[in-house]
Amino acid sequence: MSPTSLRRKRGIALAAVAVAALVAAAGVLPAAADSLAAAFAAENDAAMNRMMAAMEIKPSGDVDRDFAAMMIPHHQGAIEMAQAELRYGRNEQLRRIAQEIIVEQQQEIAAMHLALGQPLPPSVAAPTQGLPATHTTTSMPHQHPMPGMRMDR
Repeated sequence: MSPTSLRRKRGIALAAVAVAALVAAAGVLPAAADSLAAAFAAENDAAMNRMMAAMEIKPSGDVDRDFAAMMIPHHQGAIEMAQAELRYGRNEQLRRIAQEIIVEQQQEIAAMHLALGQPLPPSVAAPTQGLPATHTTTSMPHQHPMPGMRMDR
């Protein structure tokens, strides 16, 4: 066996061990990790497709209405992608960012509706409600974007 092919085989073996260690550390079996990644990708693709379709508007001649008509689905897409992160993601820092995205984007959608004199959209569950508990990696309460408030209630 040549030194190059021996190094290649060692590199592949080390990479496999590293991946196995990462998967084990995350507490996810390879098949389950593939399943979670596939579910996340499917949800993300669906959110992106809905967002892009909804952003294709016929200009009304009112710049403000057109802006809101495109930005509202853009923000809704961000909310749906953040919800997918909360369902399938394991990184606590990214999960907190996803929670903040949901809260902030909902507030901006409401502000755009109000600015145009439109009714507010219906209320939806808080970012941590209605999501599988099996994907939470810590028992610590989630931080609320406003100091002194918690999102675990």
